Amino acid sequence: MRIKTKLNLGVGSLFLMILILTLVSAFYIFSIKKDTGNILKANYNTLEYSRNMLLSLDEISFNENKAILVFDSNLKKQIRNITEINEDRITKKLELNFELLKQNKTNEKLKAKIRQNIFEIMKLNMNAIKIKSDIAKQTAETANLWIAVVGTLCFLIAFNLLVNLPNNIANPIKELTASIKEIANKNYAERVHFWHHNEFGDLAKSFNTMAEKLQEYHNSNLYKLSFEKKRLETLINNMHDPIIGLDNQGVILFINNQALKIIGMKQEVVIGKQATNLALTNDLMKSLIDTDSNNAKSQPMKIFADAKESYFEKEIVNITIKPTGEDTLISIGDVIILRNITVFKELDFAKTNFIATVSHELKTPISSIKMSLQLLENKSTGSINEEQKHLIEGIKDDSQRLLKITGELLKLSQLETGNIQLNIEKSNPYEIVQYATEAVKIKAEQKQIKIIMDAEENLPDVKADAEKTSWVLINFLTNAITYSSESSTIKVKLKQRNNQIVFEVIDSGKGIDNRYKNKVFDKYFQIPGSNKSGTGLGLAISKEFIEAQNGSINVESELGLGSTFSIHLNIV
Repeated sequence: MRIKTKLNLGVGSLFLMILILTLVSAFYIFSIKKDTGNILKANYNTLEYSRNMLLSLDEISFNENKAILVFDSNLKKQIRNITEINEDRITKKLELNFELLKQNKTNEKLKAKIRQNIFEIMKLNMNAIKIKSDIAKQTAETANLWIAVVGTLCFLIAFNLLVNLPNNIANPIKELTASIKEIANKNYAERVHFWHHNEFGDLAKSFNTMAEKLQEYHNSNLYKLSFEKKRLETLINNMHDPIIGLDNQGVILFINNQALKIIGMKQEVVIGKQATNLALTNDLMKSLIDTDSNNAKSQPMKIFADAKESYFEKEIVNITIKPTGEDTLISIGDVIILRNITVFKELDFAKTNFIATVSHELKTPISSIKMSLQLLENKSTGSINEEQKHLIEGIKDDSQRLLKITGELLKLSQLETGNIQLNIEKSNPYEIVQYATEAVKIKAEQKQIKIIMDAEENLPDVKADAEKTSWVLINFLTNAITYSSESSTIKVKLKQRNNQIVFEVIDSGKGIDNRYKNKVFDKYFQIPGSNKSGTGLGLAISKEFIEAQNGSINVESELGLGSTFSIHLNIV
């Protein structure tokens, strides 16, 4: 039976019995009141009238008129209050005798008859009072019986509800609570074992279905994926590098505490929001989602973090997947990673300052060595033999190489510290190329290498620092001469592409392996197996010079087929 039905039956029965008890009590109280009211109204009043008539009958001898009036008044009341059998007949006799007495007031026999009539009326009513009293007593006893029976039924129903109802409700809830605790402790094999056909039975069935599905879910790959997802989120959240995950619509999916700290926002404000909307009020977020510098290595970002000015290197990693049964990769979002490079930047600053100081200090003694060599070569200082002459030439070459190295190191340190000044102005591209080719002419002639100029006519001027751009072209040409074979050709091309002038240095040397093409512009990098006489700074400095002029630098090469180094500068 349903619990709702049980409650309705139990409480309804109790309510019905209480209603019956109330009605029975009211009925018998009304009956008893009616019985006692009849006694008072009919019989007690008659006895009172009879007593008054007896008293007035005795006073007739003393106060005749007044007694007659009192007797007559009570007699009339008695006539109107006749209620018992034969009471009317006796009252009629009393009325006739009283009429005779009024004619002969001294007739004692007549008075005796009247007294006899009154006593008969009183006896009749006294007997009626006893009968009605017995009836009222019987009614009261019947009322007590019915009230006791109905009250007992009410008590039994209430007691049954008190004993059974709490257990019927509490015990299943207690068992269900224990099972829920087991489920919370990942004991998904737990089941509830009451199968009554009521609400708790339905609840138990639903609970067991839920537990079965939870057990199935726990044993499924979905649970393992969810668990791994939570573990990955915990791992990401405990990383020291700020990390932000976006879906392919730009909605932020996750963000760790480090990222929240530097952008100054709370997680509930960020998660599920469009990054572009947040960028409207947060400049740092705007910088983080800026993808303009994705194709090239971006400059470190300077952010106030960890109570100091810190440096971060931003990397945006595009996440792609290959759907099952398909061959094409699809993008599902991006992950923005900020690597804290403050320590390395501080070390780099220290290294740059050290290199700048050492390079500056070395230039003076190297210059003194070169001057001393010039004095030795002067005949006024004395004659030298061939062997000494070869030694002086060797020292001169080494001094020149050291001077070049210190010069490159100084330029690099100036670039890194921002102390180098660029003189960007309207410059003639033909003059830049001419200056660079003249500077390497002697070196090219030593290897019998021919430098060919291939320039388009009427090219416009470029916005550039002519000296620094010439230095870059000289570096390209020097490398081309170094890695080209004797009697080969180097081509310098000058052309216009859209709003830029392109400078190209094309050689037919041994070329660059694809593994190293993206590294040739890194500081101190030298291609394995190449000439180690340099510092590996020339191309790195060249890249800094060109990018400082809002230009770009590029290399194209095939192993064994030569290389093409190019500069792209904006037209004025």
